[in-house]
Amino acid sequence: MSIRLRLTIWYSVILAVTLIAFGVAIYIFVNYNTYKEMKGKIETQVNAINITSTLDMFDNFKVSPSSIFADDEIYIQVINYKKGVVQTTQNLRRLDMLLPYPEQKKVSESDEGFHELKVDKYPFLTYQHLLKQNGEVFGMLQVAAYSGREDKFLNELRTTLIFSLIVVVLIAFTIGLFLARQALRPIENVIRASNQIENGSDLSMRIPHSGPKDELGRLTDTLNGMLGRIETTYNELDEAYKAQRRFVSDASHELRTPLTTIRGNIELLERMWLPALGAGTEQQEQEGGSLTQQSDKERQRIMLTREAMGDIAGEAKRMSGLVNDLLALARADAGYEMEKSVQPLLPLVEDVARKAQLLPRNAEWRIGNLSAIANVEVVAHADFLRQLFFIFVENAFKYTPSGYVELRAVRSGNQAGVVIKDTGIGMASKEVPHIFERFYRADESRGQTSGTGLGLSIAKWIIDEHGGSVEVSTREGEGSTFIVWLPVAFHEKINEV
Repeated sequence: MSIRLRLTIWYSVILAVTLIAFGVAIYIFVNYNTYKEMKGKIETQVNAINITSTLDMFDNFKVSPSSIFADDEIYIQVINYKKGVVQTTQNLRRLDMLLPYPEQKKVSESDEGFHELKVDKYPFLTYQHLLKQNGEVFGMLQVAAYSGREDKFLNELRTTLIFSLIVVVLIAFTIGLFLARQALRPIENVIRASNQIENGSDLSMRIPHSGPKDELGRLTDTLNGMLGRIETTYNELDEAYKAQRRFVSDASHELRTPLTTIRGNIELLERMWLPALGAGTEQQEQEGGSLTQQSDKERQRIMLTREAMGDIAGEAKRMSGLVNDLLALARADAGYEMEKSVQPLLPLVEDVARKAQLLPRNAEWRIGNLSAIANVEVVAHADFLRQLFFIFVENAFKYTPSGYVELRAVRSGNQAGVVIKDTGIGMASKEVPHIFERFYRADESRGQTSGTGLGLSIAKWIIDEHGGSVEVSTREGEGSTFIVWLPVAFHEKINEV
């Protein structure tokens, strides 16, 4: 429900309650004054009536004619419960009617006073007075006046008030809705501009406002100023981000050449010097019979040389991997589009499975059932797809110190899935949403493995570029399962796995 509608409803409810209270007060006031004059005439007549009786009060009593007003609108009726006689004035006799009265055994003190009675469909305002002697009721005096005109007037007044209330509230609701819409129009402009900014990322958009400098006007000016500052900050950050991406891309390109040279030279030195260094040590041992202090120093020098060359080669290889990862992410940030073509999936996965056997590992390597992707083709870049599967397999080996790592295939609808399952250290469920973030390390606090935290980020980029998805299930201490789903290029009749 909008603010405009809520405000209008609240104002309408308050107006309705006020009008109801005002209408009730008017009705009560008019009702009181309408019946006041009638009740005065009735009370005057009651006081003027002279009730006389014979010696036997219970057997005979009458109304003195001298006490009757010459007013046809006043009707008098006297009931003698003892004899069962009812005396009425002439105007009642002309109407051939009797005012209703209670039976003697049902008479109580509550019957004394004014009451509204109906004879047929005609209303009467009646004052009832109990006639008593020695505390015993022997009769009742009823003085009534016809109240049809007053009742009709009050009914019409009540109907008029109710109808006027409804009409006024509806008119007020309509006008209030229009006025609220006009008053809150700047907020609609704010919402419209915000939606355009959200959908189009156009921070140059400003909220139009030409009204007075009221609260909404000041709010609009404040938001426009905030948008201006956000646009400036965003542009600065965007430029900085672009410069950072260019730096990463350029630095990665520049680092590839010296790293390749270092690795090539180290490999050359290893091929040339390590066999010679080993042969020289053996020769010294054969000639000297036992190592002298000098030969011991020479052997130590040879061992240090081997270790240094091994460390240089390992670090150069690790840096080359990091540079390649940074280049891949730089391509992703730059919006690099892969050149994809229709590829048979099974040979590609089998190639990955064969080469994975050569990776350094402590866990057993298992190749499961791959028949689910037989004759399945996907639109893919073959090299990137191999890199994708190798990332998951290498991660599985890295985090599985014992047990096994398994590769198999599944099929579901028009999706082909490659499953990489391990029995390694697993992850906590709270870590799963972050594993594809750059530089995030699920085991960082435990420090069990080395790495940069870029592999799964690259994998996610490759999956997204191929229109696929990844499914993760893991439990800490029990291992993890990754299922890479890829859309099938050509749909044939398939059975779900």
